[in-house]
Amino acid sequence: MGGPSAAEVIDRLRQEVLGCRLCEAHLPLGPRPVIHISATARLLIASQAPGTKVHHMGLSFWDASGDRLRDWLRMDKAVFYDAAQVAILPQGFCYPGRLPNGGDAPPRPECAPAWRARILQAMPEVRLTLLVGSYAQQQAARLEGWRPAPMTERVRDFSAYLPRYFPLPHPSWRTGEWERRNPWFGREVLPALREAVRATLAPGGPGTKKEAVHKGPPSLGRKRPR
Repeated sequence: MGGPSAAEVIDRLRQEVLGCRLCEAHLPLGPRPVIHISATARLLIASQAPGTKVHHMGLSFWDASGDRLRDWLRMDKAVFYDAAQVAILPQGFCYPGRLPNGGDAPPRPECAPAWRARILQAMPEVRLTLLVGSYAQQQAARLEGWRPAPMTERVRDFSAYLPRYFPLPHPSWRTGEWERRNPWFGREVLPALREAVRATLAPGGPGTKKEAVHKGPPSLGRKRPR
């Protein structure tokens, strides 16, 4: 008899994640992992960690930051929350609480090492990963061996990370001011983002995951010539 199907593997992983209590002692609202995964998703949104609204609703980006992100993508909620097409995998699966001086705490450090590699391995159809925010970019940089770089530099240099990755700022309310200071984001980055996402989700879109990795430039993360 053959082994479990890809769908069965991802379903078992999802159930394991939902039962995770690894960092329960550090979570002010208790554990409630929020992920959206499938064996067929072609687009992966690598995000930060749930906020309070997401914690209570159980849907990633069910808040103003999600509205901004969906506007960037020109994507409606029906597609955004269709895990068969779009997977959403934060660095931390549960709401991590607040910092003493305000703002959400960073993702819990236990989460990604415990789960991320196993989940990504179970999603073989992913063609493009959106690195939303500095935490997602730092995690990818460690994995890929990229040199350190500020978030803004990575976003402006987005084409150096294609076809496998597309770095983005976190779409929080603070990003409105960042966009005003960096008008090239709306002029150059968003049209390219929408086209990359459209091509990824289109039937018969980009080729196999192996091909996408192979075609990437050998010096990801370095400043490309201008």
